[in-house]
Amino acid sequence: MSQPELHQPELHQTDLQQAPPQSLGERRFGAVNWLGLVTLARREITRFLVVWTQTLLAPMVTAALFLMIFNIAIGPSRGEVMGVPFIVFLAPGIMTMTVIQNAFANTSSSIVITKVQGNIVDTLMPPLSGLEILLGYLSGAVARGVLVALGIGTGIMLVLGIVPVHPLVALVFVVLGAAFLGALGVVAGVFAEKFDQMAAITNFIVTPLAFLSGTFYSVEALPPVLNVASHLNPVFYLIDGVRYGVIGTSDSSPLLGFAVCSAATLATCTLAWAMLRSGYRLKS
Repeated sequence: MSQPELHQPELHQTDLQQAPPQSLGERRFGAVNWLGLVTLARREITRFLVVWTQTLLAPMVTAALFLMIFNIAIGPSRGEVMGVPFIVFLAPGIMTMTVIQNAFANTSSSIVITKVQGNIVDTLMPPLSGLEILLGYLSGAVARGVLVALGIGTGIMLVLGIVPVHPLVALVFVVLGAAFLGALGVVAGVFAEKFDQMAAITNFIVTPLAFLSGTFYSVEALPPVLNVASHLNPVFYLIDGVRYGVIGTSDSSPLLGFAVCSAATLATCTLAWAMLRSGYRLKS
């Protein structure tokens, strides 16, 4: 007895040509890989929260020591600066300097450590675009910067009695500063191939930008050449913007500072995105 034949649909040549090819790296989750982005951001935030005594408490203690030493050494004899006591003038600058240094350290150390240990592939293998990787790293930098700012800001309110005049303005400049230096940390982390190169970038680029930006003085007291040089430093506008938000006075226009800081942040983020997207010094 013959068995019935099983009829299967025939595939014509035109059907094969119309079928879209399925690649191994195809993104099947829409324009943005939200799960991957949130996971990377959570990893970066958890990374510094696990060692909060080093990443959050230590910067706050360092900022407090800066304020105490400057106040003891030159505070009483310094007089007023821009119409306020020297310690009140100094506090927003110290806070901003601490924020940007920690934001830079968060992204740069994360990338350099994974490159040296050889597990950067764990970040590059998932289906994440260059922009998604950048946003994941920046999430950690901004979160750490804002937490440091809140800790130091609470301290200066309780100890010095300084209540922010424009708190939202101060917060905007803190977030801009953390994003700017976080993106710069991504650029430095991708560029550096070992720890001594990272230390050189920190010591010869980031630290001078932070210290020579009006943190400890008003730029109006500088000679004309140094005054102009200070106004070319984006960090000056970050510190000046936070100072305006905290004590209501500044060396330059807050709107100009916002424009300069936004442009600097956008330019640095674009460079970081291009490096991550191309795999420069990451895939070799």
